[in-house]
Amino acid sequence: MRSARPEAIAALPIFPVISKVEVMKSYLAAAVQMTSVPDLQRNLSQAEELIDLAVRQGADLIGLPENFSFLGEENEKLAQATHIAEASEKFLKTMAQRFQVSILGGGFPVPVENGKVYNTALLVGPNGDELVRYEKVHLFDVNVPDGNTYQESVTVLAGLKMPPVYPSKDLGNIGLSVCYDVRFPELYRHLSQMGAEIFFVPAAFTAYTGKDHWQVLLQARAIENTCYVIAPAQTGRHYALRQTHGHAMIIDPWGTVLADAGDQAGVAIAPIDPARLDQVRRQMPSLQHRVFYS
Repeated sequence: MRSARPEAIAALPIFPVISKVEVMKSYLAAAVQMTSVPDLQRNLSQAEELIDLAVRQGADLIGLPENFSFLGEENEKLAQATHIAEASEKFLKTMAQRFQVSILGGGFPVPVENGKVYNTALLVGPNGDELVRYEKVHLFDVNVPDGNTYQESVTVLAGLKMPPVYPSKDLGNIGLSVCYDVRFPELYRHLSQMGAEIFFVPAAFTAYTGKDHWQVLLQARAIENTCYVIAPAQTGRHYALRQTHGHAMIIDPWGTVLADAGDQAGVAIAPIDPARLDQVRRQMPSLQHRVFYS
């Protein structure tokens, strides 16, 4: 008796590996690492210095971490949310236009209904225009083994839309995510199906979880989707109860860590190379070999 499996597999549409070698240029990207505190203006000043540093090193695409403009107690964040949102958006557009680069603001509060906020990532182009935004869908409600409990959903409303992919002729197809999203591979497979070649993963990973999970999760998302990963990060002590892991990094589609910012504020800079992307996808065409997917 013949198996029906070959016919069933053949009937499945094959998702194509998208190559942008003809149009996407090779360029430098920067993952910024900050130690944000409960002081908006101090954080924006630090971010400006690090953006300037990245630009002076040649970066065309720059990512700021989650909570780049404010990292403090939740009640303080809510009380200042409107001001933080307005100042953060204005800052991103001003910096992008001033330095003529594309900048991702990796996460800042935008007020919504019921007194909560969206944890919002915003990508801005060199002319200062908003390119795309994403409202974080996976909220960090976790009891960490070090004794700390996090309940992001108390103040943050989960986004309702799948994360977007922004198609840039020069920079490639850029998919957005935020921090805790990195633990959900289906989100990145969705981005991959949408043609993503680069994943942004801005984060404020806890020191305890980061030491064991941060790098391996980022490498897994890069390898399984044959995509570049740009992961800006928070590092150090932010206030009494919050300490983050650091190690902002850029990873290539093979899973190789190209740059790692360590545990101090700074930037991780590395090339995004369409030829390397194409090479890995030709040599390891796993996206074309998928069988079980919707």
